[in-house]
Amino acid sequence: MNSKRTWILIAAGGSLALMLGALAFQHIGGLAPCKLCITQRYPHVIAIVIGVIALAIPRVPVILMGAVAAAITAGYGFYHAGVERGIFEGPTSCTSNSISDLSADELLDQIMSAPLIRCDDIPWEMLGLSMAGWNAVISTGLFAAWLIAATRKT
Repeated sequence: MNSKRTWILIAAGGSLALMLGALAFQHIGGLAPCKLCITQRYPHVIAIVIGVIALAIPRVPVILMGAVAAAITAGYGFYHAGVERGIFEGPTSCTSNSISDLSADELLDQIMSAPLIRCDDIPWEMLGLSMAGWNAVISTGLFAAWLIAATRKT
C-alpha cells in the first residue's frame, strides 16, 4: 500500500470513479449537469490521463501534474457548492438574477436566454452535501493521494 504505483492508481482511479459516477447520474439517473458540473469534469479527465502516463513514467513532475488537476477540480467543487448555498455568486450564464429592476422586455430576454440547468440549484444531496460538495471533498483526498505518490521512492 505504500508504493508509488499504488497511490497513483488510487488517485487516478478515484478520478475515474467520480467521472463514472457523474456520467451514471447523468445518463442513468437523468440528472443533467449544469455548466459548473461540466467544468469540474475536465480536470478529472486530465488526472486520469496523467495517471496512465505516471504509471509508465513515475517521475515527481508528472505526478505533481496529477495533484494540480485534483486541486483544480476540488477548487471548482468548493466554488460550485458555495454557489449552490448562496455563499458565492455564480456565473450569470447559469444562475438566477434579481428581477426587481427589470422591464418586461428585459425579463423576457432573461427568461429566453436562461439555461435549462441552473448552477445554483441542488438536484441531489447526501448527508448534507451536493454532488459538487462531494466532488470537493473527495477530490481533496485525491489531491492528498497524488502528493503521497510523489513522496514515495518506488
